Amino acid sequence: MTGPVIHVIDDDDLLRTALVRLLRVKGYEVRTYASAGDFLLLELPEGPGCLILDIRMPGPSGLDLQSALGQHGISLPVIFLTGHGDVLSSVRAMKAGAVDFLTKPVEPEPLLAAIEAALAKDESQRSEREGLAVARARWNTLTERERAVFQRVVVGALNKQIAGELGITERTVKMHRAQVMQKMGAHSLAELVSTADALRAADAIWPARTAPASRP
Repeated sequence: MTGPVIHVIDDDDLLRTALVRLLRVKGYEVRTYASAGDFLLLELPEGPGCLILDIRMPGPSGLDLQSALGQHGISLPVIFLTGHGDVLSSVRAMKAGAVDFLTKPVEPEPLLAAIEAALAKDESQRSEREGLAVARARWNTLTERERAVFQRVVVGALNKQIAGELGITERTVKMHRAQVMQKMGAHSLAELVSTADALRAADAIWPARTAPASRP
């Protein structure tokens, strides 16, 4: 995997030049864009990175671009850097997931700290996406009966209850539980529940987890 790329989107030519010099000295690869449209027209590298984004630009604003990133399949964290900051804009930006909201002129230290935080967030998000992709692939290997057992196990149902609901023996339930644990790569029930919650939240594979089934 290549190193992180910092994407600077700002209509201020002098600022873009200054940021390129600063960030390249720090070892970052930098790409610059004069508008949100310029950024969206170019194909982005698939590796890690973040966006340094101005709010007021010709055409779509920085906030507009932030709102549109998901539609374009872009999940890179955003740092806002603007000379026109206001409370409402900063609140909207942060609620939408921005890492930081800095006003111009910005000192190198807070900007670099924000970039480090953004890259750490990007790494965490990438790790979560990779883990979810693995979980989806494993879920797809389960048989229909194994999925039915899985869904009941993670809400706390007992083997006897599962057997009654599915019309099978407890021995068969135990066999399916073992297969589910193996196929899902889970080493404990807690790990299996965590995987189930991640799949449910991302894909709505089955209804929200309810309270554990009551004991007879």
